[in-house]
Amino acid sequence: MARLLVPMSMLSLLSIGAIFGSFYAWVCSTMWGLDATDPRASITAMQAMNASVRNPVFFPSFFLTPVILMLTEFIAIRQERTRSAALFATGAVVYFIGAFLVTVLINVPMNEALATVAVPTDRADAAWIWKDYSALWQVWNTARTLVSGLALILIGLAIHSLKPETT
Repeated sequence: MARLLVPMSMLSLLSIGAIFGSFYAWVCSTMWGLDATDPRASITAMQAMNASVRNPVFFPSFFLTPVILMLTEFIAIRQERTRSAALFATGAVVYFIGAFLVTVLINVPMNEALATVAVPTDRADAAWIWKDYSALWQVWNTARTLVSGLALILIGLAIHSLKPETT
């Protein structure tokens, strides 16, 4: 088990970094781009993106990150690396509550509701639907991005804590 801690730590960093990056991309480009285009196209594009996100590339970073973090915490405990273990566990809990559950309980239901919307032919009607959806969705996406960023920092600190102290 001793040889697993470093590779699992790197896998932990990779998985939380991947999901943070995914959420971050929505914050800094995707939603701004959709907000800047014809709302009818925005609704159609978002419906397509939401339908395509359930895929084998997204699955590991979203669903397996808390599992990977907790496994890494378990290995760190077994090696009596209590500070690192506590940071891995805290990162897992922070991600699970502040990003995973927010996604499952808020963003996904919003996406599912948007999926049932027939895209209006009238631009003004589409603008109202898009504005209502986008504004709230972005608030929650920003929250899960910040939380995932915090979890990423915690995992970085956990890895840093693995270094032997030098005097």
